[in-house]
Amino acid sequence: MAAQRSAGIDSYLAKAALLPSVTYHNQMIYTQPSGLNNRSTLSGSQTNQVFIANNAVHEYASQAVVNETIGLKQFAGAQLAAANAARANAELEVARRGLVSTVVSLYYSVSTTAEKAQLNTEALREASQFTAMTKKREAAREVAHADVVRAQLQEQQKQRDMNDANLAAEKARLELAVLLFPDPRTSFTTADPNHAPALLPTHDEIHQLASKNNPEMRSALAQVNAANASVKAAKAAYLPDLGLNFAYGIDAPQFAKNGPEGTRNLGYAISGTLDIPVWDWFSTQKKVKQSEIQRDAAKVSLTAAQRRLIANLEESYAEAAAARDQLTLLDESVQTAAESLKLTKLRYEAGESTALEVVDAQNSYLAARTARADGVVRYESALAALQVLTGSI
Repeated sequence: MAAQRSAGIDSYLAKAALLPSVTYHNQMIYTQPSGLNNRSTLSGSQTNQVFIANNAVHEYASQAVVNETIGLKQFAGAQLAAANAARANAELEVARRGLVSTVVSLYYSVSTTAEKAQLNTEALREASQFTAMTKKREAAREVAHADVVRAQLQEQQKQRDMNDANLAAEKARLELAVLLFPDPRTSFTTADPNHAPALLPTHDEIHQLASKNNPEMRSALAQVNAANASVKAAKAAYLPDLGLNFAYGIDAPQFAKNGPEGTRNLGYAISGTLDIPVWDWFSTQKKVKQSEIQRDAAKVSLTAAQRRLIANLEESYAEAAAARDQLTLLDESVQTAAESLKLTKLRYEAGESTALEVVDAQNSYLAARTARADGVVRYESALAALQVLTGSI
């Protein structure tokens, strides 16, 4: 943002340099007398001065001065500043979208880690209930003590998993809070990640949006425009510059509107200069060559940005489409794992399955629900990446 504001000011200054500048000039010069008197001037007899470049022993200047320099270099400089400002605007948009993408990623990370923490809490409760069941059945001499050991090991593992999940959730909340609040410890909540995912736009809609509103492309194009302006500015050194000067005021031995004997001191003067470049040891030629090299590099960067945009769009769309298609399968996996856990527990209560099978069913159910949560984040993140590329977020 600071670079964008600074470039905007540079563009203003470059355009202002094309306009005349006005200065109110005031000066008093005292020169040592030469010793020769009775110097005849329009203002009367005066003592001559030591320095011949000075006009009198006492000289006063009070003038409004208007200066204007006309040359191709000044106009090329304004174009260069405008192109740099456009590029800074595009880079600001790139940074803004990057910030949005980061917040989106952290947001769903908070939601997912919170859901995983909840899943691990439920898994711990399930493991505790299974441990209690095995102890009762052991007391009734229906199962061996090995089942109790397996259940206790499972419960202990779920306790560790829950602690790790809670820690991950807290870390994710702090990372997001750093970008949202003055105090990262501020409490906040996020929406339930199990809501219906947003619809994926069509392939053609994505490409149309990206072609119209992509800051990386605008930045690369502005860089080419800036390089072209730099070439023009370098070539302008071959051409002459015209300088115009208009001064109105006094420049006389007396600081007064009129001098002795009614001589008028107040007046104006106009001057013009034309500086024609003749020889600079090929410095201008080298600067032109240097700017042309930078222009060619900018064109290569533009072409690379175009190819990179196409690749990023295809990759992001394929990722989003794959994540969307897998959400249905993940939902089915959760339902299947839940049904399997329910049936395995019933079979265990009936003495038809082992404790190991119950533990496996519990782990499968937890893995399915965790994969479902990760799948939602994967799809939402891929969709957000597309929206960042197309400028719709």
